[in-house]
Amino acid sequence: MRYKYKSISSDGRESEGLYVGDSESGLINMLRERKELIISIERDVQSEAQIELFKKKVKKKDLALFCRQFYTMISAGLGIVSCLEILVAQTQNKTFKNAIADTYEDVQKGLTLSESMKKHTNVFPTILVSMVEAGEVSGNLDTIMLRMAEHFEKENKIENKVKSSMIYPMVLGIATVAVVVFMLIFVMPTFVGMFEGSGTELPGPTQALINLSNSLQTYWYIYIAAVAAIVLGISTYKKSKDGTRFFDSLKLKIPIVKGTTTMLVTSRFTRTLSTLMASGIPLIQALEVVSRVVNNSVIEEKLLTGIENIRKGVTLSRTVKDVGVFPPMVDSMIKIGEESGSLDEMLYKTADFYDEEVETSMQKLTSMLEPLMIIVMALIIGFIVIAMYLPMFDLSSTVQ
Repeated sequence: MRYKYKSISSDGRESEGLYVGDSESGLINMLRERKELIISIERDVQSEAQIELFKKKVKKKDLALFCRQFYTMISAGLGIVSCLEILVAQTQNKTFKNAIADTYEDVQKGLTLSESMKKHTNVFPTILVSMVEAGEVSGNLDTIMLRMAEHFEKENKIENKVKSSMIYPMVLGIATVAVVVFMLIFVMPTFVGMFEGSGTELPGPTQALINLSNSLQTYWYIYIAAVAAIVLGISTYKKSKDGTRFFDSLKLKIPIVKGTTTMLVTSRFTRTLSTLMASGIPLIQALEVVSRVVNNSVIEEKLLTGIENIRKGVTLSRTVKDVGVFPPMVDSMIKIGEESGSLDEMLYKTADFYDEEVETSMQKLTSMLEPLMIIVMALIIGFIVIAMYLPMFDLSSTVQ
């Protein structure tokens, strides 16, 4: 994400700049460290959109492969520079390849691996950078890379489940639109001549369909432009701060998707926090990282508030309960972990449980969406068919 900001330094000078990072909170922390007063922060959506057009995204699968290969080479005795050199040569994704190449050059110049990765937050996630930094300090970078490989492999597995579950409803939706457009453009006109020659007054639904059919044939480019404008407008709004919060809030309120969203967030939260804490990263720092990777701005805000409460002495289990999103089992398991001193292990077990729950929840969501989509499709097509045949019923009654 790219942010434009304006600030005032301690000596009173006003400055503005561009920040690239995972979230706005990272920029705020950076400015606070510099002891600068924030005037304004604005998401640079236009620049992001332009960059995304030309950049190929780095997938979880790419990150998992990167970490596993890095682990294999380090555990075999290769140095970091040699590992990066080999990874540059064999990485296929151009965006990822360029980021690794820049990291390779920076490490050669004397920077640490984590410092080099921080320059490419659009490629290397915050959790990976934080874990690498912890691995450099503790001297167990190979173990860290293995944990991160497993982490991204599970993330990739969950993402694939979500995508595969949504394929059928999306195909059905596209098919519905295609059938309706086909009937209005190609089928409806064959009935128009028959209706007009009868001399009878057409029913309201039939006349409405004829008008829609005529406008689609005459002004088809306006419809395409309107759809494109709506899609672009929603996409742009969704990337803004208010838009992101609005859609993230909807995901937690709409009954059909609420359960699935909760399971996804819970799985990601427990697994990421477990991975970070098992690697020796302090709780506060781990929660700051986790808040950025839950992929929901509403929960991120609540977790950041919870961090302040933990600093005041509130337990993690109480903080998680106060968030009001996670299932009751989560704070209960965390409480047991806090009391037994095995918090990371309890979080890991909880993550495994909710990984399975995600799959079950996605199956339920799909089983609910499929009949709903079929009913909607049947109603729309049924209405068109009935509207086309209504004048024929009127004609037959007139003849009789």
